[in-house]
Amino acid sequence: MPYVDDFDGRHLSEARYCKVDALKVFIANFGRENYAWAECLKRGTVATMNVVAAQPLWEAGDREGYIDFQLRGATARGIKPTRAVASRWFNLMSIINETNGDLWIHKDKNLIWWTISGNGPSSFETHVEPVGRRSEVVICHKSCQPWSNVSRSGHRLEWSTLHPKARDFLSTESTLQKLGDEYADYAIALINGDDLGLWHARPKWQQKAESSKSTPGIIFNPRQKSVAIMARTATSTTEYANGQEAVRTVKNKDLLIPDLEFEPYINSLIDEQDGLCAISGLPLQFHGAEDDKAMLCSLDRIDSSKHYEYGNLQVVCQFLNMWKGARDNSEFCRLIGILQRAWS
Repeated sequence: MPYVDDFDGRHLSEARYCKVDALKVFIANFGRENYAWAECLKRGTVATMNVVAAQPLWEAGDREGYIDFQLRGATARGIKPTRAVASRWFNLMSIINETNGDLWIHKDKNLIWWTISGNGPSSFETHVEPVGRRSEVVICHKSCQPWSNVSRSGHRLEWSTLHPKARDFLSTESTLQKLGDEYADYAIALINGDDLGLWHARPKWQQKAESSKSTPGIIFNPRQKSVAIMARTATSTTEYANGQEAVRTVKNKDLLIPDLEFEPYINSLIDEQDGLCAISGLPLQFHGAEDDKAMLCSLDRIDSSKHYEYGNLQVVCQFLNMWKGARDNSEFCRLIGILQRAWS
């Protein structure tokens, strides 16, 4: 394994393979529509933001107050955030403010950029967002090493040269995503310029490469594929449920969202949930990039006595959708909350 530059007395490879302080790897965007990226690149920072009125609650460490405040409002698309999403927003500012010695990766067009977060203080600045509702926000910039699009061995890092499997997890459409151990190891090896053959030789990676060769044209990423699967499953479910009789009459379920609007609406739900399960707050996983099928995203009707319609849908982990069944949503969420508090 090649020798790499150190940061705070450690090496990228040593930090992972020797488990020194368990180096964390984050894939990140910066702000709505990634608007803060240019400033992060220029200043050498990673960043996130809070609406001005919520910032004092975060600064006071008042998680419950922060969540309650956010639940009284709505997202940019007018959707009421879930408790898990509001809690996620609280965590985002903490992650950025506290990151130190972590590897951060960002995709910008065909380039892959990376940096290591530093131990300097964060800066907090108030400004008006240039996109969306143009809300007044407090943006947190945490210092890091200068961003680079070249590996430590001197090779330019280009998206088009990545293995198809690596493309599944080296970008994110949510604010940020922390990689699990296997994918984090790959990301570190990529940045170091190490031999990646160990991963590329694995059966799932080879299958992904062969699949990409055999399906020319438009290649759907894992999220797009998952959205299409959820939409198709819901359509099939409604077609099967209506008027069918077996031992009992199956409950009617209608799809009340126009076909052309259905997949974009599911996409917007994932955005508003920041890529998290609406019930548990666990990260959703997408088809083709999952490491645990139980965590795959699944479309759920909040009130199972109602239809597939606007305001009655959420995206949850597959295993939770099976557990919930036709149970009352608020009661099921209450019970999951009890479990979360007991295990925390």
